[in-house]
Amino acid sequence: MNQLTGIFVAGLFIFFVSTSFAQDKPDTTKKGTHMQIQHKKSDSTMQGMHHDMNMKTDSMKNNILVHEGEINLQSIDKNKDGKVYQDMMDWNVISDGPGKCPLCGMTLKEVTLEKAKENLLKHEYKVKEN
Repeated sequence: MNQLTGIFVAGLFIFFVSTSFAQDKPDTTKKGTHMQIQHKKSDSTMQGMHHDMNMKTDSMKNNILVHEGEINLQSIDKNKDGKVYQDMMDWNVISDGPGKCPLCGMTLKEVTLEKAKENLLKHEYKVKEN
């Protein structure tokens, strides 16, 4: 009986130890586990960030200061004073008046049309010849 009791106690000990360790590990076989929920949160966060970036990119494309393709400096110079305001980092951001770059937030610098053209060509933008 002593030997049988010892085996029984040892079996119970192994059972309790193994179940306590099993509770500490996440169960990845069931849906909705902690790991899967965390992963879903991460996915939705990334989707939200991607959506925000797309909205920001779309709004920047629609901004009249951001010029694409062949840039017509004469048409930007609405007051015909021979000067425009250009971003010194985003060269294709050009306005006829002072302001800030919608892409990086820098203050636009006043330059002559000739200097704006030089800056654009130097940074491989196309400029419409008038």
